[in-house]
Amino acid sequence: MRNIMTKELKLSASILSFLFIAFGLTFFIPGYPILCGVFFVTLGIFQSFQNTRETNDILFSALLPIAKKDVVKGKYLFVCFIELCALVLMCIAVILRMTVLADAVVYRANALMNANLFALGMAFVIFGLFNAVFVGGFFKTAYKIGPPFVAYIIVAFSVIVVCEILFHIPGLEKLNAFGTEALALQVLLLLAGIIAYILITWFSYKKACRNFEKIDL
Repeated sequence: MRNIMTKELKLSASILSFLFIAFGLTFFIPGYPILCGVFFVTLGIFQSFQNTRETNDILFSALLPIAKKDVVKGKYLFVCFIELCALVLMCIAVILRMTVLADAVVYRANALMNANLFALGMAFVIFGLFNAVFVGGFFKTAYKIGPPFVAYIIVAFSVIVVCEILFHIPGLEKLNAFGTEALALQVLLLLAGIIAYILITWFSYKKACRNFEKIDL
């Protein structure tokens, strides 16, 4: 498995997948829908799948002396690696904005979603949805990338819009907490997002393995 992961990183991956990790730093930008940074990270991953299709990488991988499920596992491991790298940057931004920058006027005056643990939890959720809708959708054919990515765009931006609206609803103001306000709730929401990411990704991976086994390459 280490060898196929090395192949994914050195041969299959687009350089944009690595460069777009930097969009995790959008969590620092005031007056910006920060969860859009999650979408741009996945857009970078999409470029690697485009490379995969154009270079017949799936067929090449299937011809290697490995099980077909290992081909799927390699792609999922690569995707999760890029996502977790971006999440590290997002986590750093959230910690700084909840501590050192908690009272910064530029963030307090921001009408859009605040970078807190709830936002970080939702980043996990959107990444999980990418893994299910796009990556899982790709392995239905191991070729088509357009339809599953369009489906993912619709799902991702629907979630982003909902998140930007929620904290404006009376009674849900704590979702946009600053600093350590409502910390217990924020931690629970983050844990819920992490659990959702793990479960969505795992079940998506298992389904992708079953779908890929049925494909006659």
